[in-house]
Amino acid sequence: MIAEAASWTPGSCNSLGFDRAPGDTRVVVAMSGGVDSSVTAALLARQGYEVIGITLQLYDHGLAVQKKGACCAGQDIHDARTVSDSLGIPHYVLDYESRFSEAVMDDFADSYLRGETPIPCIRCNERVKFRDLLQTARDLGADCLATGHYVRSMRDGDHWQMYKAVDQRRDQSYFLFSTTREQLDFLRFPLGGLLKPDVRALAEDFGLIVADKPDSQDICFVPQGNYASVIERLRPGACDPGDIVDLSGRVLGQHDGIVHYTIGQRRGIGVGGTADPLYVIKLEPDARRVVVGPRSALETASFTVREFNWLDGMLAAGEERPVLVRIRNTQDPVAALLHFSADQMVRISLLKPETGVSPGQAAVFYEGDKVLGGGWIDGTISAYKRPAA
Repeated sequence: MIAEAASWTPGSCNSLGFDRAPGDTRVVVAMSGGVDSSVTAALLARQGYEVIGITLQLYDHGLAVQKKGACCAGQDIHDARTVSDSLGIPHYVLDYESRFSEAVMDDFADSYLRGETPIPCIRCNERVKFRDLLQTARDLGADCLATGHYVRSMRDGDHWQMYKAVDQRRDQSYFLFSTTREQLDFLRFPLGGLLKPDVRALAEDFGLIVADKPDSQDICFVPQGNYASVIERLRPGACDPGDIVDLSGRVLGQHDGIVHYTIGQRRGIGVGGTADPLYVIKLEPDARRVVVGPRSALETASFTVREFNWLDGMLAAGEERPVLVRIRNTQDPVAALLHFSADQMVRISLLKPETGVSPGQAAVFYEGDKVLGGGWIDGTISAYKRPAA
């Protein structure tokens, strides 16, 4: 099953889309130390490309080594170096700890303090990997930066377009919505057409030490999943207590910090005694209040997005476009209408009210498998009609 050297004839494009031989194409591979990025490097090296592996040190080694299944931790750096040595490619470790702290960890803490539910992996791709690392790849004279993400890209005219991965269960397009068209032109995703079991099999065939290594966890800098303690360390006072109230403002109980709650949460709210289950409906950080209510109060009719990134050509002012929108990575896309106003505000009208629309999460737009773009969920308009007294 091992990939052989890529075939190429003069006048044609190689497998990465360049009109030159693989040996004349320099590729920087972002190597996290996991199986996906290691197979990416191995595939390209076996196909004859000039491959350079780069691993980013993103946070403190002492903490990182203790956390199993983390990305870019001490053990992962060792694994990436070992894989690179076995492939005979150069490997470099870059200290991005301060950049990661400022661009990702600080944003993570501040987002929770605003009552949002952040996704630090998207910020890491946006602000570290596809900005700083991409520039480093350019500085090294690379023709492209390759990653182990499960997403596809194909040339469409003068630019490259993003598509969902063939392995829908592993598709990571939701986490890459903020990739710009210029960045997408420089990026390559060799695993987008493969299934995860096939990638594991390739790792075995290549003899990589990471073939059986577990996949990394989403939030790499949060030990044992205790994100509240990380936020408290970064922002002292983040766990100050406050009231838990119902939709009418009646106090039902007390909480130990809004950072312990997310919209849609049911378990562990800390109040009970009602006929129907209670869910977190809204977080009011300025008042330090957690608002709870019935599940029907979670239904959202429409919402706006900020930091809008569009990959599919241009949108005209006042344009309305039918789209499929994914409002959580774990949910399938749903039908909606995208409104692009004259003042460039983006509003999404859902054809059917949905629960789980939470500020701070991403909204990613699709047309079939094509990724049209996305943005961060901002204001929401509820579809809930409170029963008459």
